[in-house]
Amino acid sequence: MSAPRDATATLIEDSGSAATGEEFFRGPEFLEAEGTTHTLVLERGSNRVAIPLVVRPIEGAAGLVDATSPYSYPGGDVSGEPIDPASIDWSGTRDHGLVSVFVRDRLGEPTALTAATDRSVVLVNDPELPRKSRMSDRQQIRKNDAAGYEVSHLPGPETSDAQRAEFHRVYTETMVTVGAAQRYLFERAYFDLLFASPRSRMFIAAGPEGDTAAAAITVMSDGFLHYYLSGTADAHRKRAPSKNLIVAVTDYADGLGMPMNLGGGVEPGDGLEEFKRGFANSELPFRTHELICDPERYRELSGARSDDGFFPLYRAPG
Repeated sequence: MSAPRDATATLIEDSGSAATGEEFFRGPEFLEAEGTTHTLVLERGSNRVAIPLVVRPIEGAAGLVDATSPYSYPGGDVSGEPIDPASIDWSGTRDHGLVSVFVRDRLGEPTALTAATDRSVVLVNDPELPRKSRMSDRQQIRKNDAAGYEVSHLPGPETSDAQRAEFHRVYTETMVTVGAAQRYLFERAYFDLLFASPRSRMFIAAGPEGDTAAAAITVMSDGFLHYYLSGTADAHRKRAPSKNLIVAVTDYADGLGMPMNLGGGVEPGDGLEEFKRGFANSELPFRTHELICDPERYRELSGARSDDGFFPLYRAPG
């Protein structure tokens, strides 16, 4: 016998304000930068979760929409116990034409909902465990130090216009070099919003001539210091000054007594993940939730596609 659907669902067009809090990934600056449009509020007795969402129309399906969390680890603002997705009555979202919701959860606890999917892993430095590093990385870091590379950092709101412009430059150079998807080619205004958050910080690796060799933005959210986005100038790429940045960020996180999240790769086991493993002494699951709000419409839109884990299935490429 199925569980009663006694949790209510309400979709509010409020730019995510009902889920906004002090944590970076649910902070007003990040939600605005990500183009957040709505909050999904789920309630069951004294338990409540507010999940920020980007709602989007489904092409070729007039009047129907679906939604996804902003990037990274926003999860939800949770009061009480996480709610079981099987208990949700979606009739409250019917007027919106909501077909499905893809939720990116926070690292750590509490999860936004029960029954999360462990989709991939992220690499973490836990300050309570011995630090990890490869000999080759340590050698490169020492060579950069001897050559005159220096790392500094300051709170995001204190960064200058020139520093933000340099961050955007080296970040964009890196994304172009690695052939990143269009989604990762952010405009300057995106970073201006992120650096306006009091929970953001800029780390800068200056080259021997004082130019910006590499830079990173770190953010504090839900008990972690996240190594969020970074870039290396083309002229310095062979020296890999990003390694010096990672060590400096790890030192800073250790000083705070916080685990530092390096993230993961683009694909499980790829070169980026392997690089990050050289600095991580632990790992955690990146968790998601795949919510089907209108099963009949979901089946119609998905047609005869084979389910390979992509969600929502009707948006699977190819």
